[in-house]
Amino acid sequence: MARLKFQTLTEQMFYILLCLRCECYGMDIMDRVAEMTSDRVQVGSGTLYNLLEQFLEADIIRETKAEGRRRCYIITEKGSEMLKKERERLLKQVTDYDNFFMED
Repeated sequence: MARLKFQTLTEQMFYILLCLRCECYGMDIMDRVAEMTSDRVQVGSGTLYNLLEQFLEADIIRETKAEGRRRCYIITEKGSEMLKKERERLLKQVTDYDNFFMED
């Protein structure tokens, strides 16, 4: 069965949206994700701008300003709710793991 678009988030999607809780430019997102994850997660420019475009079309983020080719974005209420639901989903997975492996 195909996954519904944005029903769950990839790791890169999650961190991009997390970065956009504060307004920032596209290129800054790549640096913030790397910093936030101690370089464990990398977002390439092609992936970043593809996802930003998809997020814009889905009203998950909005553009706040444009300076030439530089665009600034911030998460919308819809995006914040999506991020919150993903956090809850991940926590449930951790709880399931703990319940299964910590039964002793």
